[in-house]
Amino acid sequence: MRFSAVRIRAARRRVAGIVLAVLCAGGCAGAPQPKLPTSEQARSDLIKAAQQVLVDRCLTARGAAGPPPRQDVLFGSAPAELSVTLATGYTVRTHTDGCLAEAHRFLYGDQARWFRAQVTVNNLRAEAQARLKDDPGYRAALARAAACKDRDARCIKASGLAEVRGRLEPARLAEVRTAHRGDIANYDQLRDRALHRAAPLLAAHPTPHQKEHDLS
Repeated sequence: MRFSAVRIRAARRRVAGIVLAVLCAGGCAGAPQPKLPTSEQARSDLIKAAQQVLVDRCLTARGAAGPPPRQDVLFGSAPAELSVTLATGYTVRTHTDGCLAEAHRFLYGDQARWFRAQVTVNNLRAEAQARLKDDPGYRAALARAAACKDRDARCIKASGLAEVRGRLEPARLAEVRTAHRGDIANYDQLRDRALHRAAPLLAAHPTPHQKEHDLS
């Protein structure tokens, strides 16, 4: 079943109203901000937990909570509107009409900007590894490893592929990070925004995970 654009917009307004009510529970003006976690893992956990709260509320508002939740409502049912083609040649696509997209818009503010930054940053190492093939020494080692019968571990080790990769990859990764410094800056900025929006949301609506762990 497809949702009309009018119904989708109405559902988005309902979810936005619910979320704002949660964020402002107890009053918005002058309210102290919850402490933010210090470790990267705890920060990621905080954003994921807030995303789940938002997704659950969106699914409920659209009458698709399940179990199991309706996948077309969770991920979107229209043709994927956003796409990023990586330097490796792969294209990654996503929808803008699902509950996951709704949560991303609330947390990151700009879904398209976040999608591009996230996909690019998550594939920096893959791009660096693709650049290794420009080096003749790496190509030679790769050919020697590929010639090993039955993927023999001793033969692959003797090919020197691991040593060549270990020597070249850090420099290639540094090149890639420099080339994508704008994407990395966007990623850091939007993730910081999501963190600051997730913390008060979960302070007002703690999950079992948040109750069991001190995020500070």
